[in-house]
Amino acid sequence: MEFNVKEILTATMVLFAVIDIIGSIPIIIDLRQKVGHIQSEKASIVAMLIMILFLFVGVQILNLIGIDVYSFAVAGSFVMFFLALEMILGVQLYKEESPDTASVVPLAFPLIAGAGTMTTILSLKAEFHTVNIIIAIIINTIFVYAVLKSSTKIERFIGKGGISVVRKIFGVIVMAIAVKLFASNVQGLFN
Repeated sequence: MEFNVKEILTATMVLFAVIDIIGSIPIIIDLRQKVGHIQSEKASIVAMLIMILFLFVGVQILNLIGIDVYSFAVAGSFVMFFLALEMILGVQLYKEESPDTASVVPLAFPLIAGAGTMTTILSLKAEFHTVNIIIAIIINTIFVYAVLKSSTKIERFIGKGGISVVRKIFGVIVMAIAVKLFASNVQGLFN
């Protein structure tokens, strides 16, 4: 067990970029408008537990069901791509029976602890000590919780027009992340 501040900072920044909770604010606001209430604590804790569990048993789970990391990442890129299309075009592709609250699905998984995050965790595990990745996950979870809790204030500050613009801008960013995730993993499918 090697505690290393540089590893913690690097892993925190990488996870922060991939989780992209700031970019998800329009989705969070939209979900809150649809379901009326977001369970911030539950979503944050479940997402953190999913990430930590995947850190320890992710590769084994994928191997057990016969899926390699590349296939997992490519599938995740498709999900992110369709979420981005929803944001940019203002259409609804993801349809589900309306839940009473939004906490586990789609917030904790796949929005916060999605395929991109899981793939990143597996990549970090190859480079960094586990304890440092766990600390980075906890730091990101605290930030995610703060954003989820203050989404109403953020919405009031930005306004409806601002949210629409931010949603489209971040839709393009999410789409770019999806394309990058696809491009960096599709070659691995054929090797």
